[in-house]
Amino acid sequence: MLKRSGMVLLAALTAALVGCAHSPQQLTVQPQINKPLNPVAQQQPVTVQVQDTRQSKILGTRGGIYPDSSNITISDSTLPAVRQQVENALRQLGFNVVPQGTPNANSLTLNLSDLSYQSPKSSVYVTQADISATFVAEARNMNKNYQGRYSSSLQQRFGYAPNEQTNTQLVTDVMSDALTRVFQDPAIIQILQQ
Repeated sequence: MLKRSGMVLLAALTAALVGCAHSPQQLTVQPQINKPLNPVAQQQPVTVQVQDTRQSKILGTRGGIYPDSSNITISDSTLPAVRQQVENALRQLGFNVVPQGTPNANSLTLNLSDLSYQSPKSSVYVTQADISATFVAEARNMNKNYQGRYSSSLQQRFGYAPNEQTNTQLVTDVMSDALTRVFQDPAIIQILQQ
């Protein structure tokens, strides 16, 4: 009888520990520009380049008792989605998006320079996530260039470890806010208009 209750206790303890472990997540993030853009340009040609210049492709960890095995990354479809949003925004603003190498075209280069997801390291349970995103944009025309940093962050508390869908939405929201800030900077628009 004692042996049986010991086995039940061991099984319950194992189940509890497994519940504290989190699997890795690859998020399919689709950032959107979330503010209306008014046409201000007159079909000036602009080339677009979007790059991932982060030092690490890992955003962070989901925490838990094995944090090194619960990394969060974004899928390879994220940068093409960002590029599509940038091109759409430029068209809404009245620019003509043209291929790289087009003579006399201005250029907009957008670098994803930081994307992080930090959960408390001191806790087995994920109760909070600090998420941040930073884009560095460089606009160039024949005579001038301008560079700006556009960041957004969010602190989210949880009653339970967030699933992949929740984390995808949170990271998408933060990236969307940072991306929107690029197109709210009048200096970027002015350089591309000249």
